[in-house]
Amino acid sequence: MDQPAAQAVTSEPDSGAAPASLLVDHQAPERLVVQRGIFVGPWPTINDELYAVVKGGSQRERLSIQLNKGAEANLNTYFGRFAASYWQRWTTVTEVQVSATLNVARRARIKLLASDIAGHRRIVDSIEVTESGSFTMTAPLDKFVDGGAMWLEFAAIGGDVEISDLAWTVDAPDHVRPVAIAICTFNRADDCAQTIAALASDDTVVAAIDAVFVVDQGTDLVQDHQLYTETAAKLGDKLRYLRQPNLGGAGGFTRGLYEVSAVNEHADVILMDDDILCEPETVLRLNAFANLTVEPTLVGAQMLFLLNPDYLNVGAEEVHLHKLMHGQKVPKALRNVSMLNKRQERRVDAGYNAWWTCLIPAEVVARIGLPIPIFFQWDDVEYGIRAREAGFVTVTLPNAAVWHADFYWKDFDDWARYFSTRNSLIVGALHTELDAKALSRQFFRSISEHLVAMQYGLVYTTLKGIEDFLDGPKALADGGIEAMAAIRKGRADYPETIKHPAATAPVQSSHLHTRRASGEPSHAKLILVKRAIDQWFGRTQHGIIGVTREDAHWWHISLFDHVVVTDASQSGVRVRQRDKAKARDLLRRTRKVLRRLRQELPAVQKDYRDALPTLTSRENWERLYAAKPPTS
Repeated sequence: MDQPAAQAVTSEPDSGAAPASLLVDHQAPERLVVQRGIFVGPWPTINDELYAVVKGGSQRERLSIQLNKGAEANLNTYFGRFAASYWQRWTTVTEVQVSATLNVARRARIKLLASDIAGHRRIVDSIEVTESGSFTMTAPLDKFVDGGAMWLEFAAIGGDVEISDLAWTVDAPDHVRPVAIAICTFNRADDCAQTIAALASDDTVVAAIDAVFVVDQGTDLVQDHQLYTETAAKLGDKLRYLRQPNLGGAGGFTRGLYEVSAVNEHADVILMDDDILCEPETVLRLNAFANLTVEPTLVGAQMLFLLNPDYLNVGAEEVHLHKLMHGQKVPKALRNVSMLNKRQERRVDAGYNAWWTCLIPAEVVARIGLPIPIFFQWDDVEYGIRAREAGFVTVTLPNAAVWHADFYWKDFDDWARYFSTRNSLIVGALHTELDAKALSRQFFRSISEHLVAMQYGLVYTTLKGIEDFLDGPKALADGGIEAMAAIRKGRADYPETIKHPAATAPVQSSHLHTRRASGEPSHAKLILVKRAIDQWFGRTQHGIIGVTREDAHWWHISLFDHVVVTDASQSGVRVRQRDKAKARDLLRRTRKVLRRLRQELPAVQKDYRDALPTLTSRENWERLYAAKPPTS
């Protein structure tokens, strides 16, 4: 039985958690809008051709576009397409209508087109309009199971044409489920305020959502920023501001699920990162899709890159648990490609969806419980796996996305590697039969590469993650606060983990010589052994060597004994220097830790499985939330 929601620490003494009256079913309209025609991105950095490609003169607004005489607009774009394959496969919808209002000077031609899995296009319908007014086209969803989409094309013939109120609609369900948004933040107050403001900027989206939870775990409080104050006035009672200890993304996002599931067992919660560029239309599309799936379904948004905003991260992801690898591309999915040039024609089915933006139905929470308190990384993966094991699938919906920081600008040698290592082992232990011998070989190979590359702090970080996993579920008792502090303190003992400004790094610049890498070795294992021997006996090139980020491979860096390596963020450099004593100590520790892994894994795996119901219970999260929040 659900326990009462814990009293929230809020910006207003009398507000508290969202009352049940805010999260109630809505009477459905005759037809449900599932996608609108958007012609301009929500931010100046976004290329409008992600929405519509125009040949000829035009004037764009967010929800309308005017085509000058002779101009043509093609909506076969990332945000312009209707993801017909996904709607046919996963929802009860069998037919879709698309309509718009036209202001026609002389004549307009409108085509409704469709594609298949190979990208072949076909005309579904075509009309010519000579008078201003509205039009509607109807198309069955009957030829899209494995792939394909639909879109519109417009031509202004003989005079200007204005297009507005474009909407794709379907027969509405009996009722529309309530939906809340939960945003987790930690000392990214400006980013978080911008995300909330983006949501509030769209009146249709504001009307569609029932609550916005801002879970603030930091000391730079979002509520103290002017933009938040201005936005709060627009959202009114829908905005719920909660403060709590820093429990990482797992704790922040879980708070939203915790609060909503306490008052409504049939609501949807959209988890959303604080530091995204938010496309409000994505909220409408996820919500509409979730209201029409055959069974309660996790519906995720795709991720476009923040610094390269027309590039897609990956169309759909899965996890290879036996290798502790998440973020793996589903076969046939697009990855790291410009969506100005490519289309995801094939339907690709996700194993899970990351929580940059992901909708979770309350039925899932009622069935499987809350997320596991692993602080940071793999919490979204674990929840998606657990949901699928209980019968709930995840759909990553094309043409619904937000912009998130590009992953390849983050250096691998980071404190986050601790959580990635520890948590991947926890998730693997919970959901598959891990092969201790195979994992030991895998870890030994990667640690050996780090050692010859003089990344001693990274080896320490990895080993600490394995050790804390082997300590069992008690490592999760505080939700990760102590683990965060401990790994940061431990890494400080390794100088190469420190990032320096390139111009003032602690090396003599006049002695620095850049060396470029050759191609990847064809016999990597043999080269690794040779590099390890050379590093051990100091048979390396002396002097200070500069290495660019693109050349920072272990087989190249291990040729030297003192290197200055560009950080992946391009904001500074790391200085690595051969240290035989550290290498020897870490190698000994590696052998000891991996011996423990081989011996203790079966028992530890059982401990985590036995502890899962307690770890994910409302009572456990209530205990964690009851701790005193941070002070400014």
